[in-house]
Amino acid sequence: MKWHCLYPGAQLLPESEATRRWSKALGIDFHEVRIETNAHNLTLLFSDLR
Repeated sequence: MKWHCLYPGAQLLPESEATRRWSKALGIDFHEVRIETNAHNLTLLFSDLR
């Protein structure tokens, strides 16, 4: 497959145990987003996106 349809797309998730754990360990806020395509479901933990 050369590309994926970004549907239904990205959704910011509420605070989770994983985001709290990373925030506490590193002292900066972390967030979690779910990105759904027609072929994959990805979950990303991050502190900053550009």
